[in-house]
Amino acid sequence: MMPRALRRLVHLMLFCPVSKGLQSRLPAIKVKYLLLAWLGILIVSWIVYMQYASYAELCRGHVCLMVILTCVFFSFIQCDHYKRGIISGSSCKALCDQKTLTLHHCMSTSPTNQVYIGLWKDRPVVVKCGIEEQASSGRAPESVLRQEMSLFDKPTRGTSMDEFKEMLHSFLKDGKVSLAEAKSIWALLHINEFLLMVALHEKEHAPKLLGFCGDLYVTERVGHGSLYTLEVPIYLRAVVPEALSSGLNHWLAPAWPRRARITIGLLEFVEEVFHGSYGSFLICDASPHRVGYNAKYDCKMADLRGVASEAAVRAFLKGRRCETNADCTYGRDCTATCDRLVKQCNTEVVQPNLAKVCVLLQDFLLFGAPADLRGDLEKQLRTCVTLSGLASQMEVHHSLVLNNLKTLLWKKISNTQYS
Repeated sequence: MMPRALRRLVHLMLFCPVSKGLQSRLPAIKVKYLLLAWLGILIVSWIVYMQYASYAELCRGHVCLMVILTCVFFSFIQCDHYKRGIISGSSCKALCDQKTLTLHHCMSTSPTNQVYIGLWKDRPVVVKCGIEEQASSGRAPESVLRQEMSLFDKPTRGTSMDEFKEMLHSFLKDGKVSLAEAKSIWALLHINEFLLMVALHEKEHAPKLLGFCGDLYVTERVGHGSLYTLEVPIYLRAVVPEALSSGLNHWLAPAWPRRARITIGLLEFVEEVFHGSYGSFLICDASPHRVGYNAKYDCKMADLRGVASEAAVRAFLKGRRCETNADCTYGRDCTATCDRLVKQCNTEVVQPNLAKVCVLLQDFLLFGAPADLRGDLEKQLRTCVTLSGLASQMEVHHSLVLNNLKTLLWKKISNTQYS
């Protein structure tokens, strides 16, 4: 039996907000309070667990330890190369001399793709170590070092110093390219995301490139790195109902006018990459965790690794052997058709950027939409997701659908605090 004093304490903790008079009139309210309290504890515990589990999935056990050891070793090598004049960059002094650039939480799933949350002069940043190829083969640190040093060899042909100056943009303080700077940029040219950041450096919705040191580069940190707050780890998706995780994400999502503002920014990004000064780009991974937003609810692409140049996708597909359309897939979402007569992939991607984004928006934008807007919004999104990547549709029709969506949303949130 529970001691009387303990029973009284539990009673006071659970039911003290309710007066005795009210308890006597509504005895059932005790049970209601108890159920609500336990339900609240369950929901909060589940949210905390999901957040921890997501982080643990990223940095679990020996994998995280290997990531940390590899990046510490890598940072040491970077600074050694910097002090010996092999590499250079705008971030080297902060990383190696001033120690104002520091690495904190690991955000990568494996040692072959290192992404860290860090601080640079108390400013939150993302630090990425470009060692994908070196670590992928599981070599010992000594062989990693030997191969890593080869990245800083001078280019043998095809690139002039004037072209290097153009690539460096604002990172050149004196307008000149030193040998160490040239070697560093040559190493960074092996990293697709860095090339995209340079190509999209003037675009509002691409993350800003803040600096580099060798093949380590620093970008701005996007306040919210995903459209949704919770992401169920892969190993739990079989037991956690999709309706439960979706419902919680809807509950935790920003208010609808703010989601409309984020959507307008995402549509503007689709416009920006369609025909830019460096060519067209394809979104080959239109996942919610690739798209983020800042404190002002302006859309920012949190991760550009899901974006590829149209030329690169076409080169990948050209002459590729296939049996089904699935064999003609670049990344996750860039799929072309398979010509089964010659068993080769066609080079034209079936689903354009706008259609992929609209599939994402059907879940993100429709729930909680104003009743007077929901019908038109559903109609526009249905039209959008059926767009094809055929050249005959790419120009006028795509632009018309995109502008109709933007206009519909702007009319609803313009002249309000959300515009």
